[in-house]
Amino acid sequence: MTYQPFRIVNPRGPSSLVFICDHASNRVPDEFGDLGLPESEMQRHIAWDIGAGAVAEILAKYFDAPLVLSQVSRLVIDCNRALDDPGLTPAISDGTKIPANQGLTDRERRRRWKTYHQPYHDEIEKIIAAKLTDRQAPIVVSIHSMTPVMKGFARPWQIAMCSAADRRLNDPVLAALRKRGDITVGDNEPYTLDSKEDYSVPYHAMRRNLRHLQVEFRQDEVATPEGQRRWADIFGACVERALSCPS
Repeated sequence: MTYQPFRIVNPRGPSSLVFICDHASNRVPDEFGDLGLPESEMQRHIAWDIGAGAVAEILAKYFDAPLVLSQVSRLVIDCNRALDDPGLTPAISDGTKIPANQGLTDRERRRRWKTYHQPYHDEIEKIIAAKLTDRQAPIVVSIHSMTPVMKGFARPWQIAMCSAADRRLNDPVLAALRKRGDITVGDNEPYTLDSKEDYSVPYHAMRRNLRHLQVEFRQDEVATPEGQRRWADIFGACVERALSCPS
């Protein structure tokens, strides 16, 4: 059976929101075996964004919106990286050497790009194009999750918004999150939305001047179904509030 590099949820959802999840899965196509790694490494954050796919699915249902999820581990190919980015097929991730990625040829990198990376992004393009044809103004929402500790630093942010210069939607969502008063919110920490590093939002939204959001949920907060539901509800309500603002 042909490996499907992406999965679509609610493709005809009428909402203007288009949800995407670049690191939804830790699955590895059979051709790569186990990448030379034990299963314990494939359950870590280096292989996927823990909880992000589940949160994205809840949000797609909440808004009756389409969602496209990558179905290949970021250790095979990172769907949020450009072709010339060394992190596209990482040789080392958070101190872990990836045996199957050592000494990759340019030809192999391009093959993975064509086979696993681009089909996912082509599907996102189809959904955006259909909404533009219907005279909608699509809003791209990229769902990620972050490890609670990186390089010995415990991250205090339970949820974080990542943005570049265009903060049309980011700022009202950020304000709505902060207004709650009961959660720790990051603004471009620990990550920004950087067109030199990120691929998905710059390619699908920023080049078209479409409104967009990129959010990071801390993985210990969204590791369980209860946490996933809680944070999808919190974030969804804040997005809904932001979209209802006259500005």
